[in-house]
Amino acid sequence: MPRTLFRTRIKFCGLTRAGDVRLAGELGVDAVGFVFAHGSPRRVHAREARALREALAPLVDAVAVFRDNTADEVREVVREVKPSLLQFHGDEDDAFCSRFDLPYVKAVAMGAGARVGGAELAAAHPGASAFLFDSHGGGHDGGSGRRFDWSALPTDLERPFLLSGGLAPDNIHDAVAAIQPWGVDVSSGIESSPGRKDGDLMRAFVSEVRRADCRPDHAPAAAHGALR
Repeated sequence: MPRTLFRTRIKFCGLTRAGDVRLAGELGVDAVGFVFAHGSPRRVHAREARALREALAPLVDAVAVFRDNTADEVREVVREVKPSLLQFHGDEDDAFCSRFDLPYVKAVAMGAGARVGGAELAAAHPGASAFLFDSHGGGHDGGSGRRFDWSALPTDLERPFLLSGGLAPDNIHDAVAAIQPWGVDVSSGIESSPGRKDGDLMRAFVSEVRRADCRPDHAPAAAHGALR
């Protein structure tokens, strides 16, 4: 019997130009992320992001990305940008992430050989709609283009998860085929420089994800397929 078709969700993160936002929508990307974390080379301010949001295609989500921002800063972004989803990359606890009346994704630092259990994550962030596993930690920030050890992903997670960290057109097919995540999140892997996306890389990334989604029945078994 053929396996049920599954479409991996795609998020492009760290967008700073309206043309990149429009192209993301044309390529069928599910979400674009605007970064508000202090110190990020891709950081935009709330009013800039509001203008970028106007370039979004219908049915493409705007995601606001934070790292230890203050509650007032988050509220300003929510008011100005009206994102449909929040994403937290710092030390924010569940009470903080849940206070803005929007669904949120909690990023999990997998750098420096970190390992974490799914039950532990769910207990720490019961309000999280999903988790994002990234290579930050160990002195490295998100968006660094570094990959972590995928074998460290928890096998007992019962919520959707996104794979991030070091993803690019030349490895995303194998990543999706092997891990079968709910979604993938890419930033530096589709850039010519921080915040400036490369159209050819954007197209190639989406094409490779869709090629993996169309894998035949004999594709490699996924250790995390049941988590979808």
